[in-house]
Amino acid sequence: MTQPSITLIGGPTAGGKSALAMRLAAETGAEIISADSMQIYADLPILTAAPTPADRASVPHHLVGVADAAETWSVGRWLKAAMAALDAITSRGKPALIVGGTGLYFRALTHGLADIPKVSREDSQNFSEGELRAVLKALDPVSEARIGPADVQRLTRAHAVAVQTGTALSEWHALTLPALEPGTYRAIVVQPERDALYVRCDARLASMVKAGALQELSALLARDLDPNLPAMKAVGVRELSPHVRGEASLDDALAAAQMATRNYAKRQMTWFRNQTPDWERVEG
Repeated sequence: MTQPSITLIGGPTAGGKSALAMRLAAETGAEIISADSMQIYADLPILTAAPTPADRASVPHHLVGVADAAETWSVGRWLKAAMAALDAITSRGKPALIVGGTGLYFRALTHGLADIPKVSREDSQNFSEGELRAVLKALDPVSEARIGPADVQRLTRAHAVAVQTGTALSEWHALTLPALEPGTYRAIVVQPERDALYVRCDARLASMVKAGALQELSALLARDLDPNLPAMKAVGVRELSPHVRGEASLDDALAAAQMATRNYAKRQMTWFRNQTPDWERVEG
């Protein structure tokens, strides 16, 4: 019996990933696993462009709207849930499409995620940058060479990991195994033309506002959640919130959200270009 296929579909927001996935699912009977760090949260389905109820009724979707905005999902938590969903899909003899724009999720799938023990940085924070570098150069020269000037946060973490675990952070990373073995999946990047993508980003934001994005954002803000939670950092939340609070016009807030979305799409295109050069390219 032929093994069910696994296809990864990445790319920028508004680039056409979901449309391609829905078409492939219709052709093959595949189920879809979301690889979008914001669509995990149930509170902003419009603003995060989550699959519509109609899409979810026609094709089984996984890891969409499964968490509350008050929760924090790490890459590791997503990877564990995604692999469980993948096992369930393949056990049913179905193909799987893993679709989204969160590069770190795909990185975890194809390169692995080091299971590094939790450490305290308290002792490491007592050193200056120069002192940290001197010690780290002896304990973990690979990490020390990789960490740029003034990046004290990464220096303290690398120092804490080396001291408290007895193993260099670079060694932990070297021990990482990919969740998906090479050759067991097909990988695609949807790569639209940039100017056309920006037009789509702007149009989609305007459509989101008409579809009720401001109302769902108002409900989220009313919960007075910690602004550092991942869901509160979804593209559009910071930019549209002033209008919801009566502090800015809709035109100004929408323009800011559109710019933030274009900038996000640009970062995504850069990430996929640099990190997945061997993936198949499909023009949006």
